[in-house]
Amino acid sequence: MTRVGFVGLGSQGGPMARRIVDGGFPLTVWARRASSVEPFAGTATTVAGTPAELGAASDVVGICVVSDDDVTDVLLRPDGVLAGMAPSGLIMIHSTVHPVTCQRIAETAAARGVAVIDAPVSGGGPAAAERRLLVMAGGADEDVARARPVLETFANPLLHLGPLGAGQVAKLLNNFVFTAQVGLALDTFAFADRLGIDRAAAAAVLASGTGGSRAAAILAASGFNTTGLRGAEPLLRKDVRLTLEVAAARGADAPAAVTALAQDTLTTLAGPVSAS
Repeated sequence: MTRVGFVGLGSQGGPMARRIVDGGFPLTVWARRASSVEPFAGTATTVAGTPAELGAASDVVGICVVSDDDVTDVLLRPDGVLAGMAPSGLIMIHSTVHPVTCQRIAETAAARGVAVIDAPVSGGGPAAAERRLLVMAGGADEDVARARPVLETFANPLLHLGPLGAGQVAKLLNNFVFTAQVGLALDTFAFADRLGIDRAAAAAVLASGTGGSRAAAILAASGFNTTGLRGAEPLLRKDVRLTLEVAAARGADAPAAVTALAQDTLTTLAGPVSAS
């Protein structure tokens, strides 16, 4: 049985890791805070003292921390995951990071005989818990195939999009469009107000009509409360920035209308709460 390690037990990673251990895989976890591992008490989970200890106990390791710096730190620091992993190990990067970060880590890992795939996710913790998390994988065919049994404990669908980094590009595209759609949804519901249409009624129409979007549905489900989206603004800002950086590096012009709407969304979410 494949031994799995997991780092990053937050609102997204925690349910993913729980699906792995519930799927019958021996699981080792590591976290900076003891409270993060408490939900795994009573399960077939071992808590490692360091990331390197986790790496030594694992054949496949999933990483679901926040930023490029966090991913690099937990994998490559002196007591990082890679320091403990044996040759033939496999690292799965679930964090949303720059594709170049994945490539740099893969180069270092390859020198130790360890493979890397990127496998960012979309859908949130509840989707992971219900095995309906979208996983966008990038990497060599044989590496993604090896990771598939572990990923399928929480993924549906699992899409292999191409070589290493392809999953990150797809995830950035998704978040770029979502950010723009948040702004469009906010403007649409404000427009409904001006037209004299109840917001909830407008949301019901959009939910069954061709004009609907996931962003509009999320806003409607929250009672049009933007608190959650405002909390996500720093992550959305990071992902929009990364999208534009990747586009510039590849000589691909980002669509002007989507870019403008995404940037306006970030300004709105970062600003004061509207009284409306």
